[in-house]
Amino acid sequence: MSTSPFMTPSHRRRRREVASRRRRRRRALFAVAIVLALIAAGVVMAFAGPGSAHESTAATHRRPETGAVASGAAIGSGAATAPSAATRSPIGLPLGKPALALKGIGNPAENPVHPPFHEQPHAGILFNLDTGQVLWQHNAYARLRIASLTKMMTALLTVTSAPADAPVLITKEAIEMPGSKVGVLPLGKHVKLETLLYGLLLPSGNDAAVALAQHVAHTVPEFVTRMNAEAAKLGLGCTHYSSPSGYYDRYNFSCAADLEQPRIASVVRTYSAILPFPIKGGKLYLYNNNPLLIYKYPGTIGMKTGETEAAGRCLVAIAERHGVRLGVVLLHSPDPATQASYLLNRGFEGVYHQAPVPQPPIPPGA
Repeated sequence: MSTSPFMTPSHRRRRREVASRRRRRRRALFAVAIVLALIAAGVVMAFAGPGSAHESTAATHRRPETGAVASGAAIGSGAATAPSAATRSPIGLPLGKPALALKGIGNPAENPVHPPFHEQPHAGILFNLDTGQVLWQHNAYARLRIASLTKMMTALLTVTSAPADAPVLITKEAIEMPGSKVGVLPLGKHVKLETLLYGLLLPSGNDAAVALAQHVAHTVPEFVTRMNAEAAKLGLGCTHYSSPSGYYDRYNFSCAADLEQPRIASVVRTYSAILPFPIKGGKLYLYNNNPLLIYKYPGTIGMKTGETEAAGRCLVAIAERHGVRLGVVLLHSPDPATQASYLLNRGFEGVYHQAPVPQPPIPPGA
């Protein structure tokens, strides 16, 4: 055996193998978390009316990029089938078995948390991410639009379809996307997929969403078709997608399924990132718009914000303390950061009897 103080080829090979195994484990865990978050959000969103009589101007002039929603499941319908009874997705695909069975859904009076909100979100849910126990719910069967929460499914499909170092071509369609953007994507050049994943989930870049969709499926409509197929496979009976970004959200309504694929998990818990980028200076600076991360809510590990005129302000958040992981979904909330932190505190302290943790104040309306 060599006594050299330098790393030998065999040592380097073993280290690469260990690192590869770790990456595979993280990817598996991350996929689980995304799915759980989608399930919870979808249950909340899938069965309510549109939540707003107004739609974004762009949405009203944009046709859906996939097949028509089944007539009995269209957003805004007055009645809907309970999730437990659904056997088909909104476009008629057979449903797989959900990764997380929510316990106590549909029985809000039996839930242990009852927040005294002066103005309720249009819909919401607080739940244990590991057991599925629902701690609070409001309008759990209301179908509502979800804005950029759509990007959770876009991220899930991306990380399970392509490697992190894949070169992604930036097209004219991507850079011309309106709404929130990375904003400096170079037309006709290639950008590393991992960089675009950060651009998708931190500043919620609609341009990054289109670029990734085109890379994975060649066209945006084909990617949307895959999004709806994946939602059905995950058992999300209340979920329908019409775009990879959620900016065009007239036909977007979704379930909060588990968002825990390590490559995504490491992104959504990141406050800021400096990434290599093919522009002058060679670096891209990105910042997360998740208010719980911005204001350092204790234990925050993700996930995603969203906002359009029709969807209002939306938030899916996950926090972990002392081995307990809680998820909260708020749709069309007047103050998502304050309401989410209150609900999570009531869960950790009131239900799981954990000691209060000092936290920085979150400004109203953050």
